[in-house]
Amino acid sequence: MNMLLPTTLVGSYAMPEWLIDRARLAGRFPPRVRAIELWRPAPDHLEEAQDDATIMAIHLQERAGIDIVTDGEMRRESYSNRFATALEGVDLDNPGVALDRSGHPNPVPRVTGRIRRKHSVQVRDVEFLRRNTDRRIKITVPGPFTMTQQAQNDFYANEEDMALDYAAAVNEEIRDLFAAGADIVQIDEPYLQARPEKARQYGAKAIDRALQDVGGVTALHVCFGYAAIIHGDRPHGYDYLGELASTRVDQVSVETAQPNLDPAELAPLRGKHIMVGTIDLNDPAIETPETVAERIRRAMTVLPADKIIVAPDCGFKYVPRDIAFAKMQAMVEGAALVRATL
Repeated sequence: MNMLLPTTLVGSYAMPEWLIDRARLAGRFPPRVRAIELWRPAPDHLEEAQDDATIMAIHLQERAGIDIVTDGEMRRESYSNRFATALEGVDLDNPGVALDRSGHPNPVPRVTGRIRRKHSVQVRDVEFLRRNTDRRIKITVPGPFTMTQQAQNDFYANEEDMALDYAAAVNEEIRDLFAAGADIVQIDEPYLQARPEKARQYGAKAIDRALQDVGGVTALHVCFGYAAIIHGDRPHGYDYLGELASTRVDQVSVETAQPNLDPAELAPLRGKHIMVGTIDLNDPAIETPETVAERIRRAMTVLPADKIIVAPDCGFKYVPRDIAFAKMQAMVEGAALVRATL
């Protein structure tokens, strides 16, 4: 990084209504199996529509002043299902069932054989993103621990073995994404927080396998779930965070705004770069730049400025488009306020 307090999204940006049925999307948990019925364009026009939406997401990030740009995840029904359902060893015609993080059963990939990556899944996404911006770019992939929790295991003797095979598949994908031009690859692992006991058994091991011999900057996102989906009381602290200090990952994305996280919880991760969540996606009110600046300064009581990356708490996928853009602008302006004092 050549500047202090660079800004980025966690991954997703608000999806346009002409691309996806936002009401149906918001009325359910993020799908673990394919949900092509959510897309509005006809199948033979879908890829072109997703490309156009991606260009829109890139342009709006640039217009807001974001430093590290993502593709907005405009080709995904959820953060995980596009990759998870493209793997060998999964029975797509007969889904399984697993409990989501709210405790409700959900259709999920049913693992009936050894998990292997058959082909690259997101290389074209990176190539398209690279062609359409000259800023640093980041792409996201679902993490092996989370995919393990979002699957029905009908093949492996234990979950750890399944997680390590998921990790091997993610590792192959990450290598190809860097080769295609990604500057940063982020692993999404929200279930590390949702299932901390299992995470302590094999979460770090699976993450390190996914990042084995990877040559590039890597990030990991861990959160309390989409605010638009996970309602009611939400935790004010992490059950699994400091454990990431010993992993190979370079950056860790932490939700701090909505839970008003005690900055002391970041202390074990001082050796990493931290994507500090400064935008509360549970609150439709648009933060002022001064509010964002204050959230950054809170993190700076524990972390040096050169270790902080400014980000939202989570993805903007479910946020109304006008609110998403205004919050993104406030985030950029808030970072600039703090940067000007350093």
